[in-house]
Amino acid sequence: MKTTLLYGKGVLPLEVPDHSVIIEPHHLDGLQDDKQAVVDALRSPIGLRPLREMVKSTDKVAIVISDITRPTPNHKLVPWIIEELSHVPKENFVVINGTGTHRDQTQEEFVHMLGEWVVDNIRVINHHCHNKDELVNVGHSQFGCDVYLNKEYVEADFRIVTGFIEPHFFAGFSGGPKGIMPGIAGIETILTFHNARMIGDPLSTWGNMVNNPLQDMTREINRMCKPHFMLNVTLNKSKEITKVFAGELFEAHDQGCAFTKEHAMIQVEERFDVVITSNSGYPLDQNLYQAVKGMSAAHKIVKEGGTIICASECSDGIPNHGNYAEILQMRRTPQEILEMINNHTFQKFDQWQVQKQAVIQVWADVYMYSSLPDEDVKKAMLHSTNDIEATLEVLKMKYGNDMTVAVLPLGPLTIPYVRED
Repeated sequence: MKTTLLYGKGVLPLEVPDHSVIIEPHHLDGLQDDKQAVVDALRSPIGLRPLREMVKSTDKVAIVISDITRPTPNHKLVPWIIEELSHVPKENFVVINGTGTHRDQTQEEFVHMLGEWVVDNIRVINHHCHNKDELVNVGHSQFGCDVYLNKEYVEADFRIVTGFIEPHFFAGFSGGPKGIMPGIAGIETILTFHNARMIGDPLSTWGNMVNNPLQDMTREINRMCKPHFMLNVTLNKSKEITKVFAGELFEAHDQGCAFTKEHAMIQVEERFDVVITSNSGYPLDQNLYQAVKGMSAAHKIVKEGGTIICASECSDGIPNHGNYAEILQMRRTPQEILEMINNHTFQKFDQWQVQKQAVIQVWADVYMYSSLPDEDVKKAMLHSTNDIEATLEVLKMKYGNDMTVAVLPLGPLTIPYVRED
């Protein structure tokens, strides 16, 4: 059987056994006129007055966007917002790149993300979670930390957050309040949000919004300094806009999550010996850190002792931010890594991604098809493959000729789950 995986900025052709199960979200066509759909949503938002009526010409307006690892079409959304707010002088806007703990974007990357007009006419800044001078304390969380957010966001007269909604491997769904927390939060706040207890909670998982501690914390913090307006979209595999959700943060986001769950979460009858997944292609598959999401989607339906094969280009390497690679070298096995992170005395930047990865690796073997050097893959306690089809032939010796195989061509854009779970 022939199939393809989203990989980098293209696709990876693949021949898999004929009995393989291909698992994809329900296909939705892109909107015929996405600009008109966004404008209509800005003028008839969920739970609010029209955006233009809410913003005064004298207001300082902050627009928070997701960083380059997310496919949010901000090259469309941000200009359309500014056009709708044409009564506000251009110098009154600031676009804040919600990097969370990720690296800064370059000027060239901002042009790619936002378009030349925005970069040439609007002030665009990177958020820096480690720089206390750029943060302000807005309260104390019930989860046990002070809450720091980006100062320019907090001090703006009108606050807007953009984003796109998809299932998320520990917050339930992306988008909405996650644009603010952790997008523009301080490192102290992010470390609590991503601590071992929060990440390890069984309710911190794909598609769950009920008593999910991460979703509860992000919403609590958003209430301390709430965006006045949210503009989120859903996307198909071609990164086209399929639906627009705009208006009051929580109500609009809830509607977007319900829509996404209906189309992106697919039930299967049982687990598989082998699950092949992408990391949904560029921009999410730029580094190994992000590739954990593709592994996590596969983890939902692979048998214990099974094998995950993850195709993620990793053009940006490990990457070069944080302590992800360093933590992976601190112990000899995934189980030892988990024990170290779960020790309450351990706290290190990026531990959350390593924790998720280690849980997966304790459950199943993980192979990486990527542009990474084999040595880098080995240091992450993963197996390299340069030929997925050849690896499948080798795995037949382990699982037998009746080896069951599932394929997630779009990676974490599809979240499968087993009926019994």
